Amino acid sequence: MPRIFTALEIPREQALSLSLLRGGLPGARWIDVGNYHITLRFIGDVDFRTADEVVHWLDRIERPAFQLSLTGTGAFGNKKPHAIWAGVSPAPELFALQGEIDRICQRLGLRADPRKFTPHVTLARLRGTKVQDVVEYLSARGNFQTLPFTVGRFVLMSSRDSVGGGPYQVEEAFDLYDPSDAYSLDSSDWQPARSMW
Repeated sequence: MPRIFTALEIPREQALSLSLLRGGLPGARWIDVGNYHITLRFIGDVDFRTADEVVHWLDRIERPAFQLSLTGTGAFGNKKPHAIWAGVSPAPELFALQGEIDRICQRLGLRADPRKFTPHVTLARLRGTKVQDVVEYLSARGNFQTLPFTVGRFVLMSSRDSVGGGPYQVEEAFDLYDPSDAYSLDSSDWQPARSMW
């Protein structure tokens, strides 16, 4: 059974901007450009019945589309850095969506994610990288920023065990409604969630 999580996809233009941050850091394993994403909620290894139940409830989320931009860079692991990331501009809609997904997972009895939600895009995993090298890498790229983009959906992704993250696969997609469209919440075109497997 694959590991599953909810995420936001990164549009092509912003992914290309992120790809320009690759290189110049010894010991970094760079994430493939096609695997860039913002994790909303890690769910983990679940059975097929639970996965279908997750899909059923995620499909009921009715939230508006919103704007995001990627800004700044940073590292996880102060004295032993283990990942480089690009930051995400603060957006109340992002935190509201993540909070609703988290509440659904808790209601379904899924284990809570012990980490505080910190929206980011992982750029590289680090192994044996010196702190000084990380400091120099980040100081040269601290003013990174992309153009804003519209988040029109969130996805349920799966990952297989591998080194360095990925490959990731979109299993289901859940549209967010256009807040300027008065008819976007019309339930007449509602479709039940199909089975994930």
